[in-house]
Amino acid sequence: MKNNEHRDLFPGALEMMILRTLKRQPLHGYALAQYIKRTSNDLLQIEEGSLYPALQRLLKAELVKAEWGISSTNRRVRIYKPTAAGAKHLEREVSRFERMLKGITRVLARGES
Repeated sequence: MKNNEHRDLFPGALEMMILRTLKRQPLHGYALAQYIKRTSNDLLQIEEGSLYPALQRLLKAELVKAEWGISSTNRRVRIYKPTAAGAKHLEREVSRFERMLKGITRVLARGES
């Protein structure tokens, strides 16, 4: 049996990372996935089958907008950037995540005694 490392993200994590990255700089999908991979030291590898549906959900919820542009390799790509609603959503989600992480950290620390 192969030893596959389980790397599923918790619900909302991908959308948070997308919004945070796009807040830094508008990007197209491939560049976005590469940025997340590089920034996480290759711990997070976002597959197209996860990234593009997440971008579509964010577009539908009007948390990001997209415009056509040209990539560094001279290809036509959709460039994504957060909306004002997306920036507010990101703030709320990061705050919620930080509170959840504090609670998890407390529970795990209690197990050490």
